[in-house]
Amino acid sequence: MAPGRGLGLSMEHNMIQCKDCEFFHRGDDGEVGFRCDPFSTIKETECLAKWQLLKINQMVSSYQATLEYYRKLGPMQEKMMKVVQNELEEMNEGEKWKVDDEEEDDEEPTEEEEEEETP
Repeated sequence: MAPGRGLGLSMEHNMIQCKDCEFFHRGDDGEVGFRCDPFSTIKETECLAKWQLLKINQMVSSYQATLEYYRKLGPMQEKMMKVVQNELEEMNEGEKWKVDDEEEDDEEPTEEEEEEETP
C-alpha cells in the first residue's frame, strides 16, 4: 500500500510527531507506548509500523523474561531429578530381595527332581 493511501492523507500532509499525538504516552521509566487501536485510530501511515515495533519489543521482552525464569529453574530441576532417581534406585534396591528369593527358589531342585536324579 502506498504511503498515505487508505488513510485519507495526502502526500503534502505534515506528519505529526509521536510526542504530539494524543495516543502517545511515555512512562515514568521512559518506556514508550501507544494507546491507539491499529484498526481504527491510526493517524499516520508510519504509526502502524511504529506500533508493530512496540509490539515486537514487548514480545521479545516477554521471551527474555521466560528464558531468565527457565535459567533459574534449571538447577532446581536437576536437583529434583537426582532426588527422584535416588528414590527410584532405593525402591528397586528395597524390592531386590523379592526377586533374589524367587531366583534362588528356581535354582534349588524340587523333591521330585532330586528323586529322579538318584539311581
